[in-house]
Amino acid sequence: MNEENNSKELKNLPLIPLRGLTVFPYMVLHFDVGRERSINALEEAMVSDQMIFLSSQKEAETTSPTSEDVYEVGTVSRIKQMLKLPGDNIRVLVEGIARGRVKKFVQEIPYFMVEVEEWVELDDGKELVDTETEALMRSVIDAFEKYIEVSNKISPEIFMTITEIEHPGRLADSVASNIILKPNQKQEVLEAFDPMERLEVLYRFLLEEIEILEIEKKISTRVKKQINKVQKEYYLREQLRAIQKELGEDEGVLEEISNYKKQLKKIKFPKDIHQKIEREIDRLAKLPASSAETGVIRNYIDWVLNLPWNKETKDRLDLKRSAEILEEDHHGLEKVKERILEYLAIRQLSKSMKGPILCLVGPPGVGKTSIAKSVARSLDRKFVRMSLGGMRDEAEIRGHRRTYIGAIPGRIVSSIRQSGTRNPVFLLDEIDKLANDFRGDPASALLEVLDPEQNNDFTDHFLEIPFNLSKVMFITTANTMDTIPRPLLDRMEVIRIPGYTEDEKLSIAEKYLLPKQIKDHGLKTENLKISESALREIINSYTRESGVRNLERQIANICRKVVRRIVEEKIKFVRINPGNLKKYLGTPQYRYEMAALKDEVGIARGLAWTVVGGDTISIEVTPMRGTGKLELTGRLGDVMKESARAGISYIRSRVEVFGIDPDFHSNKDLHIHIPEGGTPKDGPSAGITMATAVISALANIPVRKDVAMTGEITLRGRVLPIGGVKEKVLAAKRAGIKKVLLPKDNEKDMDEIPENIRKIMEFVFVDHMDEVLEHALVQGDKK
Repeated sequence: MNEENNSKELKNLPLIPLRGLTVFPYMVLHFDVGRERSINALEEAMVSDQMIFLSSQKEAETTSPTSEDVYEVGTVSRIKQMLKLPGDNIRVLVEGIARGRVKKFVQEIPYFMVEVEEWVELDDGKELVDTETEALMRSVIDAFEKYIEVSNKISPEIFMTITEIEHPGRLADSVASNIILKPNQKQEVLEAFDPMERLEVLYRFLLEEIEILEIEKKISTRVKKQINKVQKEYYLREQLRAIQKELGEDEGVLEEISNYKKQLKKIKFPKDIHQKIEREIDRLAKLPASSAETGVIRNYIDWVLNLPWNKETKDRLDLKRSAEILEEDHHGLEKVKERILEYLAIRQLSKSMKGPILCLVGPPGVGKTSIAKSVARSLDRKFVRMSLGGMRDEAEIRGHRRTYIGAIPGRIVSSIRQSGTRNPVFLLDEIDKLANDFRGDPASALLEVLDPEQNNDFTDHFLEIPFNLSKVMFITTANTMDTIPRPLLDRMEVIRIPGYTEDEKLSIAEKYLLPKQIKDHGLKTENLKISESALREIINSYTRESGVRNLERQIANICRKVVRRIVEEKIKFVRINPGNLKKYLGTPQYRYEMAALKDEVGIARGLAWTVVGGDTISIEVTPMRGTGKLELTGRLGDVMKESARAGISYIRSRVEVFGIDPDFHSNKDLHIHIPEGGTPKDGPSAGITMATAVISALANIPVRKDVAMTGEITLRGRVLPIGGVKEKVLAAKRAGIKKVLLPKDNEKDMDEIPENIRKIMEFVFVDHMDEVLEHALVQGDKK
């Protein structure tokens, strides 16, 4: 800094801290003053020589600055004009005179008074301008010219005025006061007392600003092109709208297309799918409203945009609460509940777990459909049900192609859209009752839906774009697995739901069915009481089922009659017991065949599985003189007839052991009959029962009345395993049977038998027919 060209003078001046503003020497500007101390400083300056010191605050946000919050270097200025504004504010016009540095603060209240060292540049600047300075001044002027060209915010007149300034310091101050800089950058220029240093600092800032402005200009040009394109499109669309209005066509098409595009932007599609939908929207815009294709495309776009591509509900991962919900709604069904809770536990550790595909197999009325609703409630998911019974068209699953008139998506996609989320609990009811014909096989179409490795890209024929089904929890129900195609069954996790025991039905009736029916019929618990013995009587004598559907109907029947009595007879309480049950439900509709009163020859008690649970069957055999004919009656199926013939062959091979006439097959006719001839019967599990009855009849040895048996027989007399053990054992218990003979390989199924039944009944596991006869026939003499 050349101090010879500057004079220093100490003055006491009032100070105004400026917020986000810097005043340079030779600069005239106005600003508003509202703070009390600043107004007091103005008044003090006006009273004296109108001179004031202006310095910027270090932080513009500071509302009550102290001496520490103000820069030391500022500008000594003269007040040229003051104007009072509404709200006690003052607008002041000032002119910068010279730089100044605060030496000390004289006072802070009621206004800032500072001792300032004023720097006044005395000469006109010509002596300062050497070759280097001249070069720097020209560089600053060139940069300023480029700045004006790029920013387009400064008038050419200002540039002409500045080019006439010969003093390097004043040139720098004038340029700095006309360009947009940050407050700290302006302060840096102000604090450069040496003109050369000031020019260098300013030149650096100018180059930085020019670079930023050029980038801004590029961005602005790009945005402007886009805006111009939008404006052009808007103009053309307005013209098109006017033309359509003249032609009498629909004016809402363009608005509709605009809405479609907005919807499309909100959904995160893969790039190829996004482009496909965009092309369809553009096609719709080009087609006339009267075109038949317009409706097809509009329907397609509506379907695609209204599917829940990214929407999903958050799973309730509280295992305890989920278990409580499952327990609230259903008694038993432990395997289903356990599987759902396992899935929730895994979801807590692995967020990418795919939804399980469960198949609940069991007789009607055991709660397969309703447990699916409870699963949805326990997971806090949406629930969707789709019945497959009688479905015979593949298009029901995959949808129709758009080439057909009236084409719509399949019911899978339709149900997902209806649920509003992409991870509902999806119930496919009665999957064992699928049919097929010339229109296709829906079971084959379900192979992709129910395959966790494929269903993340399920493609509906109507949509023609993949939809992710991997988040969906599929639950299917069936009464039997026999009619489900093997490839489809292989893709599902099968959970068998056996029929309820009498005790389970009683518990369900007391906890769920009776309170529900009392509430549904407008009764209260104090109006109706059904005793436990009466409920057992309803279960055994008025219903015959594995589930509880008919049991609920009978309870509803009682409730209706009770309501009528309460209304007509003005009574307040009715008690139902076995004694008055017949009055409400009439004569018992069913009876279970009880164990025989005595041991009989040629009659053996077998166990059968039916769709409504287990049952006991009496197999009767009568030998007669004849020519060796075998008569089988009672609507027996082919498998059962073959099982009877196999048993006869086994007996013929061991007539000496059993003490039977070796020529019985040629001189006697055998008639095997199974009562209740109106009911079809089939399966191999009555093999040992028929063989026992035949041996009993031919050897004239009675069969024990308290023994029942089930098992398949081979030609060698081996006993093979069978199914439906739980249902058959429950039927034996109802009939008063004390001992049950089961195949050795079925010992593993005993875990399914309730503990109370295992305690009161005797179970014998047999490998061979000899063991069966040992327990089934009455043991008399050595024979």
